[in-house]
Amino acid sequence: MAVLSNNEIKSIKALANKKFRDEKGLFIVEGEKMVSEAMKSSYEVVKVYRADEIGEAAMGRISQLSTPSPVLAVVRKPSSGAAVRPGKGLYLALDGIRDPGNMGTIIRIADWFGLAGIFATPDSVDIFNPKVVQSTMGAIFRVNFHYTDLCALANSVRADGGRIYGTFLDGENIYDHELATGTDSPVVIVVGNESNGISKEVAARVTDRLFIPPYPADDPGSESLNAAVATAVTVAEFRRRLI
Repeated sequence: MAVLSNNEIKSIKALANKKFRDEKGLFIVEGEKMVSEAMKSSYEVVKVYRADEIGEAAMGRISQLSTPSPVLAVVRKPSSGAAVRPGKGLYLALDGIRDPGNMGTIIRIADWFGLAGIFATPDSVDIFNPKVVQSTMGAIFRVNFHYTDLCALANSVRADGGRIYGTFLDGENIYDHELATGTDSPVVIVVGNESNGISKEVAARVTDRLFIPPYPADDPGSESLNAAVATAVTVAEFRRRLI
């Protein structure tokens, strides 16, 4: 049975912290499905640890899960590269998404609906946060993701003849509004912060303000939709227009 040194255990556990993920350029994935997805992707899998090789006790020490999985992999983060200017296609722009569960679910939504990519403000949660990684269920390895200045992004999209959509309580009913599908120009759907919604700076650059109506319209139950749920509803309607 392989024996892990205390230093190796300490280094792996440190990857729960963004500071160390950034310094080392590494992150963790856990579970058979997740590790399999990583190994099939273009990401570099640095090392794989299996409970039947290192022991249950050692796996418990390096795992970030309450119930350690039988396999854990250390994976290299992709290089951030140069700023990306969106071309034709449908994109998401995340304006301060902070909840790891929401972020992971939104990445899964983008993967399911085949979006061209996701852009996010630098103050959004780190996508290599262990909770985000696990909640993507492998979608993190298939979705193009970039942290960027959303105001600059919106300006470039508008300059290229694209549209910027956002959901607001005073917006137009999404089911009645004409929606561009991204087949001829870039289309960006902005998703606002869980508590504060879309920031004023980004809202000022939105070309189309949309509203997801409750049912019944005159007697809404909840005050608003969860960010990830609203994203799914919105993206589904955009994709429906292509059918």
